[in-house]
Amino acid sequence: MARGLLLVTLFTFGALTAVALWQHGYVFIIAQNFQNTAAAQVFADLVIALVLIAIWMWRDARASGRNPWPWLLITLVLGSFGPLLYLLARSAISERRSSNMANNKLP
Repeated sequence: MARGLLLVTLFTFGALTAVALWQHGYVFIIAQNFQNTAAAQVFADLVIALVLIAIWMWRDARASGRNPWPWLLITLVLGSFGPLLYLLARSAISERRSSNMANNKLP
């Protein structure tokens, strides 16, 4: 269920992002965040949230023995796509571990 929700979110957000990039371009999307204080506040809120998520991703990846840098770089360049992709990869790893544990149980 959670994996399906992540996929729907990723594809829906990806479609919205693609349309915005096609219509306005990357520079315009960033520049709009500095047009007034309301837009700047929303941008600052996004930056704070992504920094907090990046800290969690760093700790979670290290705790599970994975390299956090690809996810952090994706987050730095593409924003919320980094955490969404990280969570998808994390759920795939969890599913594989659960499946392996279930297959290794003795009857």
